[in-house]
Amino acid sequence: MTRGGKTKLRDDGPERKCIATGEVQPKFGLIRFVVGPDGQIVPDLAEKLPGRGIWVSADRAALDKAVAKNLFSRSAKQPVQVPADLSAQVEQMLVRRIVDLISLARKGGGAVAGYEKVKDWLMKDYAEVLVQASDGSGRGKSKLSTPYGGSFIGWLTADELGQAFGRQTVIHVALGAGGLTRRVVEEAARLKGLRASDGGSDRRKG
Repeated sequence: MTRGGKTKLRDDGPERKCIATGEVQPKFGLIRFVVGPDGQIVPDLAEKLPGRGIWVSADRAALDKAVAKNLFSRSAKQPVQVPADLSAQVEQMLVRRIVDLISLARKGGGAVAGYEKVKDWLMKDYAEVLVQASDGSGRGKSKLSTPYGGSFIGWLTADELGQAFGRQTVIHVALGAGGLTRRVVEEAARLKGLRASDGGSDRRKG
């Protein structure tokens, strides 16, 4: 438990082996793929599609290696078609999932946007996660701190965060406790590995 009786956001859960690195790790840190009916590799972010799962670390270098070295075909034991821009496709799919989850949290009263509202949630210990746009002003962002025992997400753009709130851009977001927040943190952790910059995720702890 963390401050205020908040529960841990994520358990390790089942493990899977990455076809690119050979490492076995909790599956929340990997992307599942399946072979579609037409023989094309399909990302299965929700992990619900039928077929044998092929797992790759949520890391752009690992995914690019799997594509370049034909590791999907080797793992599937059959020729498969792999889009050349698979990494970019997975990145955009993850962004869409995170935006949709934050939007659902907002509609349920579990997310707020805007400096003053986020500051208020942080002061009242309502916030479990602080989200700030990677392209927002560093000076403005530095005035808010990650909630104690909580998480920081800083690799979504202002445009992407804006989509979750029906606005053109959003810089500051706070998420309260709940299942949707846990899922946002998990998906954002996977997205982090697909993006060139982490937006300063290791700063301002508590």
